Amino acid sequence: MSTVTAVTDATFATEVLGSSQPVLVDYWADWCVPCRQLTPIIEELASQYEGQIKFVSLDTNENTAVMAAQDIRTLPTVHIFVNGEIVSSMIGSVTKMKLRHALDSVV
Repeated sequence: MSTVTAVTDATFATEVLGSSQPVLVDYWADWCVPCRQLTPIIEELASQYEGQIKFVSLDTNENTAVMAAQDIRTLPTVHIFVNGEIVSSMIGSVTKMKLRHALDSVV
């Protein structure tokens, strides 16, 4: 099973913006209940799209520079990047079907 890689302020540019494959970024915080509900869905999708899409998560409590740079104001937020550009943005609770539809559009 694929894992979701944790990224930080220091690794975001390399792991996300510089990635040659599409990247799903899950912005979360430990106090955010909808974030915790979304985590198992993201992990399941990571295993289904292994080798096609990179899945990463960013703890917004610890990594405020990326949060500010990406203008993240609501959690959870999910961005899908292709060639360093956001091609899909989902804010708040999101269904597996909506995530899958967004992922299928970039594979």
